[in-house]
Amino acid sequence: MRILGIEFFEGTARSAVDAALKRGGLIVAPSATCFTRLQHDEVYRTAMTQADLVLPDSGLMVLLWRRLRGQQLTRISGLAYLQELLTRSDLKAAGRTVWVLPNEEARGKTMSWLRDHGLHCAAEDFYVAPMYDDRVEDAALAQLIDLRRPRHVIIALSGGVQEKLGFYLRGQCRHRPAIHCIGAALGFIAGYQVAIPDWADRLYLGWFLRLLSNPRRFAPRALNAFALRGMIRRFGEQLPEERK
Repeated sequence: MRILGIEFFEGTARSAVDAALKRGGLIVAPSATCFTRLQHDEVYRTAMTQADLVLPDSGLMVLLWRRLRGQQLTRISGLAYLQELLTRSDLKAAGRTVWVLPNEEARGKTMSWLRDHGLHCAAEDFYVAPMYDDRVEDAALAQLIDLRRPRHVIIALSGGVQEKLGFYLRGQCRHRPAIHCIGAALGFIAGYQVAIPDWADRLYLGWFLRLLSNPRRFAPRALNAFALRGMIRRFGEQLPEERK
């Protein structure tokens, strides 16, 4: 289903993972706070419209689309997608996955969680990303992926950054891994972000729990989501106009 110029996957978390494993390429799950970037961030705009699979992760977008356009779209949260992905044997073998994380705490907790849950990993499977500027490129990471040739690259960075990094890596790779941009979902289960219970995820309340956990950090992002209603009313299926 096309919304704001982006072709969203229709199905379940299981079928989305099946499609990702078959296609490879760039998999993204935009949150409601990121849609305004379509109008002023050219690289993000390109990454989203040229992604290989886009998950309808935003509960607000799904609800607004149903209310304003009268069409049903089943939400697939990044958390549900990741939980399904982690059940697949493809992820359980050593050396199959490169994990891109925001800091050393995330790296340590993710490594411990994966090992506790039967997913084999080594220290060299993890990459702590630097602080990127407006140009999100990383030659060192691209070289690491080319040398290791993993089946999967899982990027757990902030929205707006991870999609551009994934788009860059897809263009640099000489093979075709599945590049999963799943944002905070890994932090929810590994314990370096506030935990999101399954019931809260099903009720579209994950954003609210994050807001309560750190209002100063997440309130400005939440305000961006208020623009989504107007964008859907104005543009519908069409890609929003760029603002210079």
